[in-house]
Amino acid sequence: MRVAEIFRSLQGEGRNQGHITTFIRLAGCNLDCRWCDTRYARSGGEERTRGDVLAEVHALGCPRVCITGGEPLLQAGELLPLVSALHHEGYGIEIETNGTLDFRPFQPFATICMDVKCPSSGERSDLSLLAHLNGEDSVKFVVGSVEDCEYARRIIEEHPLRGEILFSPVFGTDCRAIADYLLAHDLPARFQLQLHRILGVR
Repeated sequence: MRVAEIFRSLQGEGRNQGHITTFIRLAGCNLDCRWCDTRYARSGGEERTRGDVLAEVHALGCPRVCITGGEPLLQAGELLPLVSALHHEGYGIEIETNGTLDFRPFQPFATICMDVKCPSSGERSDLSLLAHLNGEDSVKFVVGSVEDCEYARRIIEEHPLRGEILFSPVFGTDCRAIADYLLAHDLPARFQLQLHRILGVR
C-alpha cells in the first residue's frame, strides 16, 4: 500500500481528541478540499508491505491507531487485512474518511469518523453513507462559515445520525461565530478546535 507517513502524536480531533495515537497516513485522495491541511498526502507516498506497517506500529508502542489520509479507503483492498490484523492484536482503531467510499467492510474492526464535506470545502460527500454509521462512529463537520453551519444543521435534521456529531472550525476562521451558532440552534454536536493545529504538531 502507498503510505505517506507513520508517526506517533496526540489525536487532534474526533472522539479520541487528546489521546496519544499512532497515525498511519495513506497517500492518495479523490477530493481536493480548499482547506486541506495534508496536501502532501494527496499523491506520492512509499510502497509498504503489511508486515512493514505492522512492525512500525508495534515499535511505536501505542494501543490506539488512526488510519487517515488522503483518503485511506481508496486502498481498501490492501487496507482491510491490515485493519483486521491490528484489531485481532488488540489495537483500538479509528478510520478517518471523507464520506465518498463504502466503509462498511471495516466496521467490524474499527470505528469510522466520516468527515461530511461542507460548501466551503468545494467538495461533497455521499450522504447516503450516513445511514450505515453506528453508535460507535462519528460524523465530523469541518465548518468555515455560517453557510457551512446551516448546511450541517440541515443534514442533522434530515438524517437520523448515530454516533457523535462534531463541529470543527476550519483553522483560522471565526471560531466564536461557529460556537455562537451551535448555542443559538441548540445543536446536538460537540464543538471542537483542531488541537494539532493549535499545538503545531502533525
